[in-house]
Amino acid sequence: MKILSKLYIALIILFLYAPVAVMIVFSFNSSSSVWVMGGFSTRWYEGLANDTTMLTALEHTLIVAVLSAVISTVLGTAAAVGVTAIRNRISKKVVMSVTQIPMMNADIVTGISLMLLFIFFGKLIGLNESLGFVTVLIAHITFNLPYVILSVIPKLRQTDSHLAEAALDLGCTPLKAFFKVILPSISTGIVTGFIMAFTLSLDDFVISYFTCGHYQTLPIVIYNMTKKSVTPDTYALSTLIFITVFVLMVLYNVLQTKSEKKRTETVRV
Repeated sequence: MKILSKLYIALIILFLYAPVAVMIVFSFNSSSSVWVMGGFSTRWYEGLANDTTMLTALEHTLIVAVLSAVISTVLGTAAAVGVTAIRNRISKKVVMSVTQIPMMNADIVTGISLMLLFIFFGKLIGLNESLGFVTVLIAHITFNLPYVILSVIPKLRQTDSHLAEAALDLGCTPLKAFFKVILPSISTGIVTGFIMAFTLSLDDFVISYFTCGHYQTLPIVIYNMTKKSVTPDTYALSTLIFITVFVLMVLYNVLQTKSEKKRTETVRV
């Protein structure tokens, strides 16, 4: 049974990461073919520096991803604290159900509804161009918020409620008690929510497509390229993004492991 379980896991990993491995290999292809390997070369990585369209789209994507992740993390953490403080079970269930709707809803429905909302308000206040950077940012914050909230709430439930009360008894204000006691204990959940929000914003296509206007992100530019032909410089850029996200996840897991060890040692002491 152990051999079968290991084989099953190996097949799953192969199925999930084989396309990524092919992409990385062909990003070093010396020819412009996307199916025949002509030899090893870094020409496509060097060519990225001169591809202004791709670099501009990457800049737009990173700006939206970072800003939406930061804003949604702040708002989501505050919302998680508020939801946890609700005592009425029915009210809490209603709020949690409403929170999960953007996660369960189809992306195309969310994208179209947000587009119509932005165009309506744009016409209402007399804007010539209703869609752009601000609308993309608001849309990304909207679908990132539930993931942050659901990442922070479990950590809040694991935190001893008496710690904040003890801090208040020792002279802390409620705000100071939150930053000194609650925030450090839920930091791993906050970091998890931030990383999840960043990665979701980084590769979002459907919602961005309906709300971007002329402010195009990288997934939209790559989609427009597929209508003609995809060149290996797209593979090179995607490889760099994959490596960056992979390194961030490894660092996060290392930091989380260290924090868990410190917490265990503190409990033992």
